[in-house]
Amino acid sequence: MTPRKTALTQFKKINKLKGNMRLAAEGWRTNFQVLISIILSARSLDETTIKVSNQLFKKYPNSKSLAKAKPETIRKIIKPINFYKNKTKNIINCSKQLEEKYKGKIPNDFNKLIQLSGVGAKTANVFLSEQGIHAIGVDTHVHYISNYLNWTNAKKPEKVEQDLKKLFPKSHWIKLNPTLVKFGKKYTSRKEKNQLLDEIKKIK
Repeated sequence: MTPRKTALTQFKKINKLKGNMRLAAEGWRTNFQVLISIILSARSLDETTIKVSNQLFKKYPNSKSLAKAKPETIRKIIKPINFYKNKTKNIINCSKQLEEKYKGKIPNDFNKLIQLSGVGAKTANVFLSEQGIHAIGVDTHVHYISNYLNWTNAKKPEKVEQDLKKLFPKSHWIKLNPTLVKFGKKYTSRKEKNQLLDEIKKIK
């Protein structure tokens, strides 16, 4: 089989084995809520992020309200997640930028997204893929599994992204991040995860 066919067959197996837990980027009412939840989820558990985001959006459902929020109030709400002080600044500033530049509407453009406070390449790509736009968000799960299965040998996330885009057809790009993340989250034991990946690696 060609490298692409092998990767697609391996991906299909991962998709069958993955869990069905909700990720922080999923299930929100508005694009604003999707984006803010992704920013908050960086290096934090999805379950905690979802709970915190629900509380936040009850009081601040849009960029207009969050832009006017007092930092101390936001800090209290999002304290359970990691780096809550920095994230407080980022989500308030991001909301202000959205109001000033885009009248509260989130741009579906990578270069515009990464200009927003708290939005890096991974956050922008995860957001775009949630909109059905062909993009691959590279987080620790995507990085680890892609290297383990020899889909890439790159260390930098942007290079991993490029390699995955060459290997997989466009139709699979938006599925890669959520599928690999759910697989990574289901098998939290490194030993169990690697045993499964070793079996998947044998698929040719």
